Amino acid sequence: MTDLALAIVHHLLVFGLAAVLAAELALMRPAAISPQTVRLLGRFDAAYGLLALAILAAGFIRVWYGAKGADFYLANHAFWAKIIAFGIVGLLSIEPTRRIAAWQKGTKADAAFVPPLAEIGRLRRLLLIEIHVFALIPIFAAAMARGVGHTAG
Repeated sequence: MTDLALAIVHHLLVFGLAAVLAAELALMRPAAISPQTVRLLGRFDAAYGLLALAILAAGFIRVWYGAKGADFYLANHAFWAKIIAFGIVGLLSIEPTRRIAAWQKGTKADAAFVPPLAEIGRLRRLLLIEIHVFALIPIFAAAMARGVGHTAG
């Protein structure tokens, strides 16, 4: 039962992160950007960070305390591919987080502040890349769950 609970929490967190990433992309459009949107992006970005940390915690608890045991995961190339993809998503999220924080400072200093269109476009492209890399994670997870990538340890 513990393994099932861990799997459920882990999956719900991942779906939550996907939803937040989709919401950020939807808001990150030149026509949609306003000072209110910048504040909302800041809230979504904070949720993104908290969800990412929770996913890592739940995932690694599953590795060490789940039914399959650490050996199953640590000897699986698909597991490591999944971890690498998650890391790449995290690295790609740094610049949007930095810019959103700067935009929030801009809205505090000037109530009419709106980010430059070129910057919005650049961050939107980064979010799209994030989403594409993020899509690899469930692919690797499905492969891993079926023993694909497992090496004899």
